[in-house]
Amino acid sequence: MMFARLPRPPRGFLRGAAYVGALAGMLAMAACSSPSSRFYTLGSDSAAADARTAAAPAWLIEVAPVDVPPQVAKNQLVVQTGPTQVQVLEQERWASLPGDEIRRALSTSLTQQLGTIDVYGTAYSDTTPVYRVSMNVQRFESWPGSHALIDAVWSVRAVRSTVVMTCRSVVNVPVGGGYDALVAGHREALGRVSAQIAAGVQALVAALPSSKGGAVGKGVVVGVAVPACPGLGAGG
Repeated sequence: MMFARLPRPPRGFLRGAAYVGALAGMLAMAACSSPSSRFYTLGSDSAAADARTAAAPAWLIEVAPVDVPPQVAKNQLVVQTGPTQVQVLEQERWASLPGDEIRRALSTSLTQQLGTIDVYGTAYSDTTPVYRVSMNVQRFESWPGSHALIDAVWSVRAVRSTVVMTCRSVVNVPVGGGYDALVAGHREALGRVSAQIAAGVQALVAALPSSKGGAVGKGVVVGVAVPACPGLGAGG
C-alpha cells in the first residue's frame, strides 16, 4: 500500500504557530492569576420599599442627576492616601458611576421617607405639585481605615414657581479597615444627607399655600417665606 507524502509546512509557519500557542498560554495564566474585580453600590440594604407609597400622592419629587467632582467620577474607587494624593483602585469598583449611585440611592431613600414618587424622566400631571431635588457633591472623600466624607450643596425647588431652598450638608463618618467598611461609611453619610433633604422637602411643602395643587400647581406663589435649612443632627 502506498501513502501520499504530505508537504512539510514552512519553518516560518511552525515558528508562528508556536509563538501564538505560547502567547495564548501566557494570557490564560495571567487571567487565572489576576484577582477579579469587586463591585460596590450605595443602594439601600432594604428591599422594603415602596409598598408604603400612596398610589396617587398629593405631591411628587423629581431627583435630578447628581454632579460629583471629576477626580472621583469613574468606576474605580478613588481613595485618599494623603491631603494632596489619591490612589485609583483598579480591582475595587462601583457598580455604576458614583453620580448615578448617589442619585439612585437618594431617590430610593427620599421616596421611602416621604411616601411619594420620583418622577424624574417620567410624565406627570400639571395639576400635581412637584418638588425638584438637585445635588452638587463638592467633596466625596474616601480615607480607608479613617473616615468617609460627603460635602454637598443641595436644593429643593417647587416646580413651576420661584420658591427654592438651598442648603449645604457636610457629613463625616468614621470607618474601620477594609473597603466594605469604607463603602458602608459613604452609605451612612448619604443616608444622613437624604434625611436632611427629606426634612427640607417637608418644610417647603408645609410653607406653600397648598400641597394638593392650588397656587403651586398653577405656578402662582406669592409672599412665601422660604424655611430655614433643617439641622443635620448629631454626628454630622
